[in-house]
Amino acid sequence: MTNPSGRPDQVGANTDRQVIASFPKYVDAQRLVDRMSDGGFPVEHVRIIGDGVRTVERITGRMTKGRAALSGAGAGAWFGLLIGLLLSIFTLGPVWIVTMLVALAIGAFWGAVFGFVAHLATGGERDFSSIQTLEAQRYDVCVTAQYAGDAARYTQGL
Repeated sequence: MTNPSGRPDQVGANTDRQVIASFPKYVDAQRLVDRMSDGGFPVEHVRIIGDGVRTVERITGRMTKGRAALSGAGAGAWFGLLIGLLLSIFTLGPVWIVTMLVALAIGAFWGAVFGFVAHLATGGERDFSSIQTLEAQRYDVCVTAQYAGDAARYTQGL
């Protein structure tokens, strides 16, 4: 990536940028940049910088042997469907449907087996499922110094 001066733009480099607004949620910062874009502002000079980044793990439920097997069956079914589609290229007539269904069933079966065994192998550690995300404590909307005055008018009424 390059900046207007033609020099490479380095992540974290202290270039001449000014913070025009700070938000606790990314959606609010994104909304401001969208408003700037709609107003014709050259948004290629805008950065949304997350400060105070942390990982947040949201627990989605208890992981049981049955749930691990079911999850594995779902993943295996998708893989089996892919293999079935590839194999069905070489079939003639309506046999392709049978080929896909057999591959899907085999994939689901082995996926369930591997999901069950993988969960069993953990020995009871991490008996829950979760989704991990990155969040920042604050999102700063920054613009290059030469556009700071023009950008300030979009922050009015926030």
